[in-house]
Amino acid sequence: MYLAICGNIGSGKTSLAEKLGHHYGWDVLYEAVEGNPYLADFYEDMPKWAFHLQVYFLNSRFQQIKTIQESSKSTIQDRTIYEDAYIFALNLYRSGMLNERDYATYLTLFESMIQHVQPPDLLIYLKSDISKLVSQIQKRGREYENLIQIEYLKNLNAHYTDWIGDYKEGKLLVIDVNDLDFVHNPEDFSLIVERIDAEIHGLFS
Repeated sequence: MYLAICGNIGSGKTSLAEKLGHHYGWDVLYEAVEGNPYLADFYEDMPKWAFHLQVYFLNSRFQQIKTIQESSKSTIQDRTIYEDAYIFALNLYRSGMLNERDYATYLTLFESMIQHVQPPDLLIYLKSDISKLVSQIQKRGREYENLIQIEYLKNLNAHYTDWIGDYKEGKLLVIDVNDLDFVHNPEDFSLIVERIDAEIHGLFS
């Protein structure tokens, strides 16, 4: 079983992946944030570091997918390779922070990789309003994330809406997390697990 969790910055992907991994006893592969050599520089100067950061994330995600596809263990992935291209790189390109040449090179690399990628059995999208995202980002207190602009988050949310609306790679579960606190409220977490169980059961029925 291969589950993937997607959503905007601060939507709770990592926390949910961790809790689901513990609940099901599955492996969890986290996004390459800690130790990422480009992330802090990117938030200080997006146009300068956009291409470097996106290639780093793309390669990291592809390596994770190779691990998942070669493993016999059920795995939960924190963010997908699709988001790298269809959300973050696209947003940087349309915002003028990734130039035409670099974006074309990036897409060529992505398209070569995607031919070897098996989509997740279930994609879980954590839908969140901007106010919730900002609150969550502030709570976790990563210094470089203080530079994230509201407009940047809004643009990402718009791209997520478009991408999720057209997603046809496999099963999709949309969870509105605006009024949920699945980290501290066991009932909220149980609600999410029930919905995931129903989807997983449907895969085998």
